[in-house]
Amino acid sequence: MNHALPEGDSLFDHAACGLVLTGADGVIVKINATACTWLGYDEAELVGKTRMRDLLPIGARLFYHTHCQPILEVRGSVAEIQVELVNRRKQRMPMLINIMRRRESGDCFDHWALFKAADRQAYERELLSARKAAEAALEARREAEAQLQELNEQLSAADRRKDEFLATLSHELRNPLAPMRSALDVMKFKLGNDGDPRLLQAFDRQLRHLTRLVDDLMEVSRITQGRMQLSRAPVELSALVRSAAQDLAAMMDKARHTLRIAVADAPVLVDGDATRLAQVVINLLTNAAKYTPDGGTIELHLACAAGMAEIRVRDNGIGIPAAALPTVFEMFSQLEPALERSKGGLGIGLALVRGIVALHGGTVDAASAGVGQGSQFTVRLPLSASVAPSVQAANAAAPAPPHARILVVDDNQDAAETLALALGMFGCETRMAHTAAEALRVAAAFHPEVALLDIGLPDMTGYELARRLRATPGGTGMTLIATTGWGQQKDRELAIDAGFDHHLTKPIELDVLRGMLPNAKAS
Repeated sequence: MNHALPEGDSLFDHAACGLVLTGADGVIVKINATACTWLGYDEAELVGKTRMRDLLPIGARLFYHTHCQPILEVRGSVAEIQVELVNRRKQRMPMLINIMRRRESGDCFDHWALFKAADRQAYERELLSARKAAEAALEARREAEAQLQELNEQLSAADRRKDEFLATLSHELRNPLAPMRSALDVMKFKLGNDGDPRLLQAFDRQLRHLTRLVDDLMEVSRITQGRMQLSRAPVELSALVRSAAQDLAAMMDKARHTLRIAVADAPVLVDGDATRLAQVVINLLTNAAKYTPDGGTIELHLACAAGMAEIRVRDNGIGIPAAALPTVFEMFSQLEPALERSKGGLGIGLALVRGIVALHGGTVDAASAGVGQGSQFTVRLPLSASVAPSVQAANAAAPAPPHARILVVDDNQDAAETLALALGMFGCETRMAHTAAEALRVAAAFHPEVALLDIGLPDMTGYELARRLRATPGGTGMTLIATTGWGQQKDRELAIDAGFDHHLTKPIELDVLRGMLPNAKAS
């Protein structure tokens, strides 16, 4: 009779451990195949004929009566008891036993679960080994994560140092460029149409090239950090492309290049930043001019297709090897033939193009039939439905000469003197100061309408000087312009927070500066 499990229960019969069911008198009423195999008996020899305690050695029987039975009476179960069972061949087998007592319909049954102690110990050893292996793997993972975090911190620190270096390099390069730009403007004004203009044109061309290189370094740094901000407005590309081409007319003439322009009729409108998009066209044209031997042909096309504006720059220059095509837009990428010709540049122009185009939601790609077969770069930008274009013309007419009292503050004497001289040529009354303390004394007597302040002054920062000038009589109406070699976005934000009206990065373009000056008569 078996009230515990149904006859023929496969889970009971084929369990990996030994399972035995005994009645109140201890006689076996059911036993599974595993237990029979271990004990060496057939099921028929044990069921209804043998008590479970009869399979225990004498010492184990005593232990069963004195320990197991009382516990079963009180708790109803015993667990993890190690005893020996005697098999048919009178061999002793170490076993771990668990017993659970149940009462069903007035009858009492003991459910025995038998585990070979050797198997259990081996299992526990395997389990312990697996746990140790898991713990070792977890520790290795923690160490790897710690190393990865340390590496990321090192890379972040290196990236910060690189950004700081680029910003400092830009500042140090812009400081000597500032007096050179102002001196050139003065020479242009004085010479006018007299004499041979080629020397001044060469000077101006090289100065603009050096300034553009410094600007490109900072622009690429901003893009890689995700800090470039676009001043979006509807931009008419036809005029912008023509203006950019005009900017490089002198470079094309010097290299005896033929520049062919085919531009779609206006309006070709995109939603974008006119200054940044002009950079894209200028960099592509500059790239074509550098990589094309003197006397080459460069084509600039603007067309519209499938809702996109398409700008193509094609040349018949040195071409691009197939292996180099996938990397031409990467930072500091160079083509070996260009290096041999010493015209490789810094390798940042195309990286800047890709970054600016991506910020506008567009694409740029390069194509070439191979070395010596020329190349083509294609920019695609989404067309805009806007009808109020904001075109930045590079050769717009200069504003009328301003007449204002201007205080120029810069600890670089050459920079202060050349800028003051240039402003004086255009009808402004100027005073100079080389320290913040001197600037405050001069301002008290001069009452300037405009103050051009360098930021890195020896006795206090230009930010603090701006705050103090604002606090002077008439200071609230004074136009304050930061003129500095520090040109990152955070520098502009610091300037505005300090009370500046404008922020200009050296070298100062006089046409840009004149647009910020009031046309008040000097007293």
